[in-house]
Parts: sequence; C-alpha cells; structure tokens
Amino acid sequence: MKTYKYLFLMLFAIFALQSCNSNKKTNENIDLAYQCPMQCENGKTYREPGSCPICKMDLEPLTQISKNVLSDDISEESIFNLTSQWHTEEGNVIELKDLKGKTLVMVMIYTSCKAACPRLVSDIRNIEAVIPDEKLKNIQFVFVSIDPETDTSERLKAFAKENYMDEEQWTFLQGTKSGVREFANVLSVKYKEISPIDFSHSNIISVFNAQGELKYQQEGLGVDNAGTVASILDVTP
Repeated sequence: MKTYKYLFLMLFAIFALQSCNSNKKTNENIDLAYQCPMQCENGKTYREPGSCPICKMDLEPLTQISKNVLSDDISEESIFNLTSQWHTEEGNVIELKDLKGKTLVMVMIYTSCKAACPRLVSDIRNIEAVIPDEKLKNIQFVFVSIDPETDTSERLKAFAKENYMDEEQWTFLQGTKSGVREFANVLSVKYKEISPIDFSHSNIISVFNAQGELKYQQEGLGVDNAGTVASILDVTP
C-alpha cells in the first residue's frame, strides 16, 4: 500500500513540475514579443529579435521593464547636480533639476546665428517629428543659449514663435556667463566669441535620461539621426 502511495506522490510531483515548466515556457514566449519602436507596421509584433524591415531600427521587446523609474537620489553623473539658475523663454527662473522626470534632448545655440544654429534647429525638429506621440509627452527639447547677453527671455520667446517651437515640449534657457560655461563643459561643447554677436561653437545634440544622466551625443550638422532617435526612445517610457 505504501508503494502505491509513494508512486502516486511521485506522479503528482512530475505532473506539477511539467505544469510549472509549461507555464514558464508560456511566459518566455510572451517575453519574446518584439516590435518596431517607431510603430512602422501599426503594432505588428515578431517572435524573434531583429530589425524593422521598413526603418531598419532594432526591434524592442514589448515586455521590457521601463528603465526610467525615478529615484529621489541623483547620481554623481547627473546634470541636476548643477545649481546654476536659468531663465526660460516664459520668464520663469529654474534650476536644471526642475526638468527632472523627462528625457532631455539638449543643444546649445544662439539666436542671432545665421550659419550652424539654423541647421541645428532643423536637425532637432527632424528628430522631434519622428517621435511617436505617446513618447513625446515624456520628452523635453531644450535649447541653451551661449549668448546670454543678447538672448533674453523675450528674445528666446520670439525665436521660439518664429520657428514654430512654442509648444509645451520646447524649452529655451538663458543663464549667466559662468552658468553657460559650466554647462558647456559638462556637454564637452566648445564655443568662443569672435565678435559681439557671433560665436564659433561645437554642434552637438545631447540626450539625457529622466535622471539627468548623459546617454548619447550626436555631433555634426545634417548627420544621420537614427542613433539619436533610438537613444531617445530607449530611455523614454
């Protein structure tokens, strides 16, 4: 009788183990659902990782846990450690940490520039144009002036309107000369005043996650922005 009892228990254990493995495989199959981050195929999913046949970007797992859960702590690498104050185009006074919580796409320009800056603005607009709407609400595009004497809040506001960038996702910042220099050093942006209204400067677009940590930089004008877009989508919930 005991033999039958032990045999029954063994069979029950084997059945339970098989059931657990079956559930595990089912969960694994769910985890292996991939989709284009640009939604090129209107939500089509794939069982295997790879690249989108349309835009060629890497497919992303649908069940990927968001990498942007915010913490009250700020890492040593975060730009939110900077305590400089800035005026927005709306005339508000902020610190960089007030931008915490959104992916930041940042670039340094000056509004009287007639050469590189209009092209940088165009590059940023091209990047913004391909971001899905559901991601856009979690992204802030920030222009930091390297000419704080000329680029007052009023001038930045006018520039935003002239370039059709006065919606919520666009922010323009005017700082002090020392604050601008400090911020430029963090971004490895080089600039030099060559006349009262003209500067030579690096052309760099920087992507920060919601904790203010630098994740990607695009350098140059009119370059392929696929890497920048992919980085933005990767750090944006």
